[in-house]
Amino acid sequence: MAKHGADEPSSRSGSPDREGRASEDRSLLHQRLAVRELIDTEVSYLHMLQLCASDIRSRLQQLPQGDLDVLFSNIDDIIKVNSRFLHDLQETASKEEEQVQLVGNIFLEFQEELEQVYKVYCASYDQALLLVDTYRKEPELQRHIQGIVEAVVPQAGSSGLSFLLVIPLQRITRYPLLLQKILENTVPDASAYPVLQRAVSALQDVNTNINEYKMRKEVASKYTKVEQLTLRERLARINTHTLSKKTTRLSQLLKQEAGLIPRTEDKEFDDLEERFQWVSLCVTELKNNVAAYLDNLQKQRLEGLVWQPLCSLAKALLGPQNLIKKRLDKLLDFERVEEKLLEVGSVTYQEEAARHTYQALNSLLVAELPQFNQLVMQWLGQILCTFVTLQRDLAKQVLQRAEGSMAQLPHHHVPEPAFRKLVEDALGRTSNQLRSFQETFEKVQPPPTTQPLLPGSERQVQALLSRYGPGKLYQVTSNISGTGTLDLTLPRGQIVAILQNKDTKGNSGRWLVDTGGHRGYVPAGKLQLYHVVPSAEELRRQAGLNKDPRCLTPEPSPALVPSIPTMNQVIAAYPFVARSSHEVSLQAGQPVTILEAQDKKGNPEWSLVEVNGQRGYVPSGFLARARSPVLWGWSLPS
Repeated sequence: MAKHGADEPSSRSGSPDREGRASEDRSLLHQRLAVRELIDTEVSYLHMLQLCASDIRSRLQQLPQGDLDVLFSNIDDIIKVNSRFLHDLQETASKEEEQVQLVGNIFLEFQEELEQVYKVYCASYDQALLLVDTYRKEPELQRHIQGIVEAVVPQAGSSGLSFLLVIPLQRITRYPLLLQKILENTVPDASAYPVLQRAVSALQDVNTNINEYKMRKEVASKYTKVEQLTLRERLARINTHTLSKKTTRLSQLLKQEAGLIPRTEDKEFDDLEERFQWVSLCVTELKNNVAAYLDNLQKQRLEGLVWQPLCSLAKALLGPQNLIKKRLDKLLDFERVEEKLLEVGSVTYQEEAARHTYQALNSLLVAELPQFNQLVMQWLGQILCTFVTLQRDLAKQVLQRAEGSMAQLPHHHVPEPAFRKLVEDALGRTSNQLRSFQETFEKVQPPPTTQPLLPGSERQVQALLSRYGPGKLYQVTSNISGTGTLDLTLPRGQIVAILQNKDTKGNSGRWLVDTGGHRGYVPAGKLQLYHVVPSAEELRRQAGLNKDPRCLTPEPSPALVPSIPTMNQVIAAYPFVARSSHEVSLQAGQPVTILEAQDKKGNPEWSLVEVNGQRGYVPSGFLARARSPVLWGWSLPS
C-alpha cells in the first residue's frame, strides 16, 4: 500500500510530459506535412507553367505575336527562377533536421528575384484579361482557343485562358500563407523560428511591392497615351472640374515663380529628367538631320537601317515625355494638398488620391528612367554606328568614282610636286583678287544700319527709363516666341527693362524682364544693352551753347511712324510675309503706297497698300516715313 501511494504522484506528474511530447510530435508532423505541401504544389505549379509556355503558346501561333507577348508576358523568366527555386527546395529533403531552416533561407535568397519577375507579370495581367475578353466576342476564335486549352489542361474547364493566366498571381500570394503554416507548427525556441519569421515578412513585402508597382503601372498607362485631338474634341473635354484644377495649378505655379511659396526640390528626379531631355533632343536633332539627308540622297539602306529605327526611337520617347509633363501637373496638386494638410490637418478623399497619384508617378519615373535612358543611349549608339558605316561605304563609292573622273582631267599626268605648285599659284592669284575685291567693297560699303525702335514705342521707352534708369534697358535683337507658361513673346526691336539676370532655378540664360505692361522670362542671348544718348538740351549744355540755342539745328533722319502717315508714299520698316490672298508681303526698306489708312471695318492697325503693282493689307506698325525729324533724347542702338 505504501509503495502504491508513493508511485501515485509520479504517475500524475508524468502525464503532462507525455502530453507535451505528443503535442510536439503533432506539431512536427504538421510541420513536415506543410513543407511537403510546399514542395509538391511547387512541382505541380511549375509543370502547369511549362504547359502554358510550350504546348499552349505554340498552338496559338495564329494569334499576333504582340497578343502572345501580352498574354504570356515574361512567363519564361518565371519558369527559370522557379525551376532553380524548386531544385533548392528539393535538395533540403536529404537534410531532415535542418530542412525547415533551409526552406526559410531559400525564400530569403530568392526574395528579390521572385519580386522582379512576378511584378512584371502582374502588371500586364489586366491587359491580358482585356485581350481574352475581345476573343470571347469572336465565337469561332474563342472555340478554337478553348479547344486548345481543354486539350492540354482539362481541369481549366470553361474558364479557358483565364484559368491559366491567373495561376502565377495565385502562387506568389500563396507563398506567405504556406510559410505561415510552417511557422505555426514550429516551436518558438527552435533555431528555424526567427528564419521563418523573416521569410514570412519578406514574402509579404514582395506582395506589397508588387501591388504598388502594379498601381504605378496603371497610373502610367493612363497618362502615357498620346492622343491626337482636334480643337473641338479638346473643347468638349473642358468642364468646371478641369477648369478649377488647371486654375489651381496655374496659381500654384505663379506663386512659386514669384517666390511666395517654396518649390519642392527633387534633385534625383531633376538629374534624370535633364538626362532624358538631353537624349530626347539628340534623337530629335538626328532625326531632322537624317530627314534632310534623305531628301538630298535617296538610299534604301539608309532608310531601312537608320531612318526607320530612328523614327521608332522617337516614338518610344513620347510616352515618358507625357509622364514627365503629367508629373509636373501632379506635383502642383501634391504641393497644394501638402499645404492644406499642414494647415487643416486633413484632406478629402479626392485630394488624398491626387497625393498618391503623384507619389506613384514620381516613384515609377525615378525607378525606371535610369534604365530607360540607358536603353535609349544604347539604341541611339547602334543607329549612329550604322549611319557611320553607311557613310563609310558611300565615301568609298564616291572615292572610286572620283578616281575614275580624275583620270579624265587635263592635269592628271602632271607629277604631284608640279601639280601642287600649279595649285598654289592658282590659289595665290585668287587670294590677291579676293583681297582686292574686299578692299573695294569696304570702301563703298554703306555704314551699318541700326535696329529701329518699334512704331509708337517712345512713350514706353521713356516710362521704362524713368522707372529703372538707362543701365537696365535692353533691346530685343530677334523675334522671341515664348514656349513656357511665364515666357514672353516679343518682336525684334522691343525695349525691355531687366529685373533679374536669372530665373528661379538659377539659370542665367533666362532673364526676368518688364516690357512696361507685362513681366516674364526671355532668353538672355536675344537681348543687347540699349544705349540712351543725352537729350538736345543736355548736349547744348555740355557744349556751352545755351546762350545761342539757334546754332543747334538737328539733322533730319528716318524715323518710324507712330501712327499712319498722312502722305501716301512710305517705306516698309520691317519684313512681312502675307498669310492669305488679302495680304501682301513686304521687304524692309521697300517703297510702299498707302491707299487706305484702315481696313474695311475702320481698324487703323491694318492699311491697304500697293507694292510692286500688288494690292493688299499690311500691319500699319510695319510702315515708316521716308524722312522725318528724329525724336530728341533717343538714339538707336549701334
